[in-house]
Amino acid sequence: MSTEHGRKPRRADARRNFEQLLTAAHDVFAEHGTDASLEEVARRAGVGIGTLYRHFPTRDALLEALVGDRFDKLHAEAERLLAEHPPAEALRAWLRRFITGTSTYRGLVTSVVADAHGTGSELDRSCARLQEAGSDLVFRAQHAGAIRRDVAAGDVLAMAAGISWVSGQVADPDDRTRRLLDLLMTGIRL
Repeated sequence: MSTEHGRKPRRADARRNFEQLLTAAHDVFAEHGTDASLEEVARRAGVGIGTLYRHFPTRDALLEALVGDRFDKLHAEAERLLAEHPPAEALRAWLRRFITGTSTYRGLVTSVVADAHGTGSELDRSCARLQEAGSDLVFRAQHAGAIRRDVAAGDVLAMAAGISWVSGQVADPDDRTRRLLDLLMTGIRL
């Protein structure tokens, strides 16, 4: 849980509170989803709600601090995958990582989809970078003749978001995620 996307506190106690809040948020969101009580996050971190809001003025700011670096790495991963694999394989591998990354916390994919519509938050910017990476992969796979040209990148990402949501609803999501991703890729291939 890097703090690169959050404000970096200067004092030792503020840094400690910041890290405790991130750890608590990770635990609470993993257990109860991203709509979980922020008061519960503060309680588990051993701080008051005011301290939480000083570090993270909004729920989106807290989510961004938790997942922003992961999303940035996923964006960078698209280029690496394209350099190492044919475009359709790179797209499939990236979609698998996208699904895994957005199913970490129940409700995260809803935030990703909502913030992909221009709210102006830092989370919105991270989501836009994800969309950019996914769109580029779809475009490259289309130009390589691996997937249909009538496939819209936004539709592929929406279907992947749906798979992510389903994955977050089952106890053992790996097999179901693989099957649904296979169906998605079969549907868009030439």
